[in-house]
Amino acid sequence: MRSPFTKTKFAAAGTLAALIALATLGGCSSKSAQSAGPGPSAQVVPVVVATVQQRNVPLQLRAIGRVETFSTVSLKSQVSGEILSVHFKPGQDVKKGDVLFKIDSRTFEAALRQAEGNLARDMAQLENAQIQARRYAQLAEQGIVATQLADQTTANADALDASVRADRAAIDYAKLQIEYCTIRAPMDGRTGTLLVYPGTLVKSNDVPILVVINQISPAYVEFAIPEQNLTAVKRHMAGGKLSVEAQIPDDARPARGTLSFVDNTVDRTTGTIRLRATYSNEDARLWPGQFVNVTLTLTEQANAIVAPSEAVQTGQAGQFVFVVKSDSTAEIRPVTVSRTTDGLAIIEKGLQPGETVVTDGQVSLVPNAKVSIKKQP
Repeated sequence: MRSPFTKTKFAAAGTLAALIALATLGGCSSKSAQSAGPGPSAQVVPVVVATVQQRNVPLQLRAIGRVETFSTVSLKSQVSGEILSVHFKPGQDVKKGDVLFKIDSRTFEAALRQAEGNLARDMAQLENAQIQARRYAQLAEQGIVATQLADQTTANADALDASVRADRAAIDYAKLQIEYCTIRAPMDGRTGTLLVYPGTLVKSNDVPILVVINQISPAYVEFAIPEQNLTAVKRHMAGGKLSVEAQIPDDARPARGTLSFVDNTVDRTTGTIRLRATYSNEDARLWPGQFVNVTLTLTEQANAIVAPSEAVQTGQAGQFVFVVKSDSTAEIRPVTVSRTTDGLAIIEKGLQPGETVVTDGQVSLVPNAKVSIKKQP
């Protein structure tokens, strides 16, 4: 039978052995962890970076616009007659005064000759009536003839004088009708589809329309902006002309014009206001009815801090970027972005010029992660 002292001795020895075993296991675990290599936070993440810059950035509004003609004329005949000839080809550029159509003028030429004959007859009669009126006026003064007879001859002369004036007006009208038989271009422009051909009988100011001419130089581009931007547009217009670029699809070079019109009311259904820009369009790059991307430049923001817009991420706490520090680790940095333009984010707060931000590879980054910079493809 063992004594209580012997039992206590064995218990103490067992406790000491357990402590030594735990210490041994702890040392082995530490060595195993060291041999396993760095954890996820120590992994090197390849990223694409860009440098934060300070530059002058334009304040711009963008919209979809449509090219409109400077003026449009639908030609109709002012006289009735047969189309004798057409002096242009559809789609041809014409100058103001160019002959476009010839209409049969023989009827009006005959009317002119008739009016000229009437004038010659009435002038001869007027001359005789004036002589008679003067003679009877003298005889009436001498009491040889009645005053009533003198007044009658005077009235006859006045009537013939009115007939002469009417004959002259008829001659002018006949000449005008003959002039209308030659239809000329009222302005510089481009002709559309030819709607009548030689042999067609046309009526005065009636259908069909002969041709439509569009003046495309200069040209308009109409577009709409939200009414919230109207105050800024009016404020900057007061300081001078505003530049408007029209980007034509599949054309690298935009057309440049100036803002020339702001509508006098806001569209209630859309909450937008209509604007119009004018372009010289001497090269006819802008075509009526064509849709273009419009960029209205209001002013230029000087010394703005900019970073590529793809560097800005959005999290639960707001917008942030990853900044690469000098020790090649990534730091998460909250930023305030005022606006974006042309792929650049305008940073109000959070970055300084010269800092390096990550533009690609953020999905694998955590704060203080090691990064390696790779070339941008």
